[in-house]
Amino acid sequence: MAEVLSQDEIDQLLSAISAGEISTEEVHQPKDQRKIKIYDFKRPDKFSKDQIRTVSIMHETFARLTTTSLSAQLRSLVHVHVASVDQLTYEEFIRSIPNPTTLAVVDMDPLKGSAILEIDPAITFSIIDRLFGGQGEGAKFSRELTDIEQSVMEGIIVRVLGNLRESWSTVIDLRPRLGGIETNPQFAGIVPPSEMVVLVTLETKVGEVEGMMNLCIPYLTIEPIISKLSAQYWYSSVRRGTTTENLNILRDRLSTVSVTLSAEVGNMDIPVRDVLALRPGDIIRLDSVRVADPMPLKVGDRKKFLCRPGVLGNKLAVQIVKKLEEIEQAEFEELATGLEEES
Repeated sequence: MAEVLSQDEIDQLLSAISAGEISTEEVHQPKDQRKIKIYDFKRPDKFSKDQIRTVSIMHETFARLTTTSLSAQLRSLVHVHVASVDQLTYEEFIRSIPNPTTLAVVDMDPLKGSAILEIDPAITFSIIDRLFGGQGEGAKFSRELTDIEQSVMEGIIVRVLGNLRESWSTVIDLRPRLGGIETNPQFAGIVPPSEMVVLVTLETKVGEVEGMMNLCIPYLTIEPIISKLSAQYWYSSVRRGTTTENLNILRDRLSTVSVTLSAEVGNMDIPVRDVLALRPGDIIRLDSVRVADPMPLKVGDRKKFLCRPGVLGNKLAVQIVKKLEEIEQAEFEELATGLEEES
């Protein structure tokens, strides 16, 4: 804020200018008001604000998926949301979490290195109590997990990691795997203490019990894809919907899906009493079927091909003679329906 001069100060200033003791340039010279930002070279920032914002958006999706999956598994009201996304040193993260706690070491395949998913003891014991038939009460005192409790938490963490994979799918086909569970933070040395990490803090509520989940990802782990952690790339990936990488992923997943193929020789409608009266040797005359006509081959419930029956070795087989397009499929079904009505 500019200073307000009194009348005496104004008179003295005018007298000094008239006498030549001070120049007008010195009066009008502005003061240097540059702001200096302190930068700690021992703790350099590795993530830009844009990248931090993108990480936050990705894990908001992760929080929604985790809310849905845990609510269904625990049959209780679960709420998870992103509280903050910060960058700090690994040592600062380790010092900020309790001991003992639940530390899941996560292999971030295909990325190198590991991440850590830390679950507050109150949330951990609330989940365990709920799965064991209780009301979902938290621990009254801090203690390490038993072998049975640790096995139960492994199942929960594996499910949570599935949500993590889906939330990262627009950036990379992440395949996180649980490497192990630790209770002492000092035993989870995934990176040097001075290494920078991004910490996603998730406020979690299971029933009436509140706590935190922390996802700690080292900079070295996500450095190969750091250029993709931008809002522009993320939103463009969402708008494109299908990229070459996504199509390959879908193709790989669909290639393992089993479908039913069935060749339809013919059909007819008969009363239930006639079905009950059928005996070995009876002949059923199918409607709208000629010996020379090709048979429809169904994939699931859709007619996709025309085929002819035959034998391959000692087994019955069909030979595909034509692929039906969408229009031909409709015409074929209409024709079959018309022949059935005529007969």
